[in-house]
Amino acid sequence: MEYLPTDLSPRERYKILTSFVLPRPIAWVTSMGETGVVNAAPFSFFNVLGEDPPLCVFAINLRPDGRTKDTLVNIRRSGEFVVHITDEPLAQAMHDTGGDFPPDVSEPDHLGLNLAPSSTVLVPRLAEAPFAMECRTWKIIDVNGDRQLVFGEGVNFHIRDELWDREKMRVHMELFHPVGRMFADRYCRTNDRMDFPPAKGEG
Repeated sequence: MEYLPTDLSPRERYKILTSFVLPRPIAWVTSMGETGVVNAAPFSFFNVLGEDPPLCVFAINLRPDGRTKDTLVNIRRSGEFVVHITDEPLAQAMHDTGGDFPPDVSEPDHLGLNLAPSSTVLVPRLAEAPFAMECRTWKIIDVNGDRQLVFGEGVNFHIRDELWDREKMRVHMELFHPVGRMFADRYCRTNDRMDFPPAKGEG
């Protein structure tokens, strides 16, 4: 089979990309509204782009009815947010924060998620997350008027203590089970190791 993207609807392109570009990391983003309400929402068009500076990017689409999502409203106003990585114990809560909550309802409060103060931004972080990156907006790019690419510069990292070997600067993979997005409502966890010989040209 072969398709030209221009021959497909946006929904059909979405289905192809999300069916085969797998697994996708999930940005579980907290942001804060003008009245102090803390919003949390997952985004699975997400990745990091480099380390100097540490940049991440995630895409925020409009809601099906055309409304702007609370996360984007908050980030545009404050220029700050926190990106978290989800692990297996938090997977259900992460999924549940993707619901259509009103702007005056805090998903962490509604779902009983603990918040902790951030160190360099005003937006709180999810206390139990295995990894959190406090971010300031680096750039926002409009794409076709119906989605925004939000680039964040990481200004502080939080790592759950037992997951990190400070001397070797390595994660304890036997303890870390991150969750990725598959297709539709399916998720995956990383818990198996596959050993391959180094590829030519790689160190």
